[in-house]
Amino acid sequence: MEKKEAITIQDIARKAKVSPSTVSRVLNDTVPVASDKRDAVLAAVKELNYRPNLIAQNLVRGKSMVIGVLTQDTASPFYGQIHQGIEQGLTGSGYQPMFVIGNWQVSEELVALETLMMRQVDGIIILGGNIPDERIKEVATEIPLVMTARWVKGLEQQCLQVDNVKASYDATRHLIELGHRHIIFVMGLPSIGDTLERQKGYYQAMQEVNLDIDPQLLVIEGNFTQLSGLLAIEQLLNRKQFFSAIFAMNDEMAFGAMLALYRHGLRVPEDISLVGFDDQDHTAYTIPPLTTVRYPMFDMGFMAAQSILKLIQGQAINLPLLPTQLIVRESTMRYQQ
Repeated sequence: MEKKEAITIQDIARKAKVSPSTVSRVLNDTVPVASDKRDAVLAAVKELNYRPNLIAQNLVRGKSMVIGVLTQDTASPFYGQIHQGIEQGLTGSGYQPMFVIGNWQVSEELVALETLMMRQVDGIIILGGNIPDERIKEVATEIPLVMTARWVKGLEQQCLQVDNVKASYDATRHLIELGHRHIIFVMGLPSIGDTLERQKGYYQAMQEVNLDIDPQLLVIEGNFTQLSGLLAIEQLLNRKQFFSAIFAMNDEMAFGAMLALYRHGLRVPEDISLVGFDDQDHTAYTIPPLTTVRYPMFDMGFMAAQSILKLIQGQAINLPLLPTQLIVRESTMRYQQ
């Protein structure tokens, strides 16, 4: 099949009986054009079925109309909801998101960040990750940038975060008020700021009622996946470590912990109470429904998108701490001695 030749500005100019420069002004909307000539150009564009080269147009305007999003895991329900919020927040702005993945690996994150810079995106949203603060601050001097789920000292006004310490304290305190004293905290990666903040909230709640904490026995490290939650609890059960409740740093690890307990014949919540963190969509449909901390994932993405648009327009932003909420369901109950 013979390839159809692309329509050019010169073709439109001949059809509309105007100069190519007039066509360019109309298409790029850079300089006012007389209404009769503008109407003639637009009629020719429609008749010839002309599709403009958006990349070339954006280069003329000095904008790419793309927002770079450095995420960690496109398959994760947690990040998926943030992505949806970003997409919704950009709706109607003319901007489109470009997602690149870091996989929680500094080397991959740095390559992904450089890719966005080379693509000359108009702004960057970074979701968590391990890129050194200094590199993030360097990039923020070159291009509008918003951080989510992480604090960067010196860029506090451009960082969207929740109060992880309080959220973790509330979850642990809930278990304590149910009479639990031997509470496992399934941690995330210690290199992640959220992990240390949630660990701090767990410690605060335990120490507030004078409960001893043995990090070797009561704090297990996971990597946010269901498998790591399963392996963490398997390790404790195989060591015959006694506990009556589990607080997992995210819902994914809580799901893994639930499976480990099931395989060992332990019931939730009759034998072991279980609390997660995030409140993913399906936590209300597990058996039993999971008690968890509601993390405003969609709202965080939406606010990040709206904020990056303000920065691009030269407006100042000052991002707040977003609220969390403990959602009590059937996976926790009063401790039965």
